[in-house]
Amino acid sequence: MPRHARGFDTGQAFEYLSRRDRKLGAWMKRIGYIEPQPGWRKSFDPVDALARAILYQQLSGKAASTIVGRVEAAIGSTRLHYDTLGRIDDATLRACGVSGNKTLALRDLAEREERAEIPTLRQMSVMHQDDIVAALVPIRGIGRWTVEMMLMFRLGRPDVLPIDDLGVRKGAQFVDKIDVMPTPKQLLARGERWGPFRTYASLYLWRIADSGAEAKTPTKRSQD
Repeated sequence: MPRHARGFDTGQAFEYLSRRDRKLGAWMKRIGYIEPQPGWRKSFDPVDALARAILYQQLSGKAASTIVGRVEAAIGSTRLHYDTLGRIDDATLRACGVSGNKTLALRDLAEREERAEIPTLRQMSVMHQDDIVAALVPIRGIGRWTVEMMLMFRLGRPDVLPIDDLGVRKGAQFVDKIDVMPTPKQLLARGERWGPFRTYASLYLWRIADSGAEAKTPTKRSQD
């Protein structure tokens, strides 16, 4: 099986998208070249990353970081896995500030890992991105958007377009100068022009959403 590289040639992507889409290209030249993402060069543990994604959901970074620190202290490890999470019961997790739903999600993740249902980083390197999504979204608390962020910022897959993301949709609205944000279905069709570098286009759409004339505060990367 072919192995997927972590990351891609962003210089090539810049030139391709600038030529391929005149409207997007004008914004790209105004914003300037976006460097490769630092996460592409760093190894990571998918199970630990998913556990942290669960804990960070719907919380500010500071609040989530505090809760993660309490969990790490309770399990005596900075590695969130079935074996380490198994050291504490649900009541202790709740005492750390973990909600009931997130506790159930962490237990589901741990059980799936124990059954070897979570692909390792090595396994992901030879998997198509759609297969990675299919393997991870059954986990309680893990949606498609969370997996797409992993594909984009950790695995460096070049052709991911998170069509449910408000920031990406807002950016596309500014690019096309339309009155309302495109629907996910409309964005999917619009994004066909950006393949095979839809990840890089998305990086610009987030920047465009933040720099648009009507954007008074940065638009979060989120589905809601």
